[in-house]
Amino acid sequence: MMRLGFIVPGGLDHLSGGFLYDRMLVKHLRASGWQVEVLPFHWGSYVGDLLQNLPRTSRGGFDPVSLDLLLEDELSHPALLAFNRRLRRETDVPIIAIVHHLRSSEARPAWMNALYRRVERSYFGDVDGAVCNSLATRRSVEALWADSRPSVVAYPGRGEPERHINAEDIQTRAFRAGPLNLIFLGNIIPRKGLLTLLDALAAIMELDWRLEVVGDLSVDPAHVRRIRRAIRARGLDQRVALAGRLDEASLAVRLAQAQVMVVPATYEGFGIAYLDGMGFGLPAVATAVGGAAELVHHRHNGLLVPPDDTNALARGLAGLMNDRRALSEMGVAALETYRRHPSWSDSAALVRRFLVEFQHKAGQLAMAG
Repeated sequence: MMRLGFIVPGGLDHLSGGFLYDRMLVKHLRASGWQVEVLPFHWGSYVGDLLQNLPRTSRGGFDPVSLDLLLEDELSHPALLAFNRRLRRETDVPIIAIVHHLRSSEARPAWMNALYRRVERSYFGDVDGAVCNSLATRRSVEALWADSRPSVVAYPGRGEPERHINAEDIQTRAFRAGPLNLIFLGNIIPRKGLLTLLDALAAIMELDWRLEVVGDLSVDPAHVRRIRRAIRARGLDQRVALAGRLDEASLAVRLAQAQVMVVPATYEGFGIAYLDGMGFGLPAVATAVGGAAELVHHRHNGLLVPPDDTNALARGLAGLMNDRRALSEMGVAALETYRRHPSWSDSAALVRRFLVEFQHKAGQLAMAG
């Protein structure tokens, strides 16, 4: 029986795609008979987390000597620098990072990302391997390592069981009379690109569309205020609805009623919202950066536009509104993509095999030493 500790920032109960990934992995490993202890770690501001590295920082209330492996959600990395360094001195327990995307990959001034990259490089210097949610994420991690270390790409999985929707349903919905129903799914934070989407829609007011925004309104209250002001200033009050967080059943109803998933994020390590929409036959409109392009193929199952490009986004959306046949074909292709995509069980099993092989090789090296 493998014994794992899993450090997760703040615990497993948060609603973003990264935490879902962590929950599904823990569920699978425990079902496989592994002993997994979830270890909630401090999670606050980036600077506040860095201050957790002061000498008074504790081990977090667990004994690493009893573990075969220590998993860490990389989101905790600023609080783990000194912690991991002490583990390196005091134990030989291997550390594997679970990486959803690097902070230094996000769109921000170059000098800021240089600082973030310096901290991330320090963190990954004490990590033995990585589980990455996309090829793009793995490339960004490998760029921080001074040497070659084991890693695996395990994509976020599709839901189980499959959605009760077929090609005929998608075609009927695509040609439905009335406005084109767009849905945005994600926490209301700047990186998700909602302001860019509002600007794009304001540029095509002559077309008939409606937008429903589904996502947590409490993560960044200042940004939500900017969103509300932008809706009023652009005269979008009657066309844009902020639904907030929805439970799973309510979200499924909204996705079944929508016709296009639009999340023009400036960066996504993968973008699980696109996959969720594809499960309902929704073409995904995403940006051509990060891992989204590994799932969304331009003019096949969705559209890819440059980040922060209001004009390109407006043209793409107008094209879908004016060409319902293309919308229908992309929707059918989106559902096919979803059905071919690995399930959560498939992805978690891939991670489990990687961890078993890693632990086996680590044991052989220890014996040889």
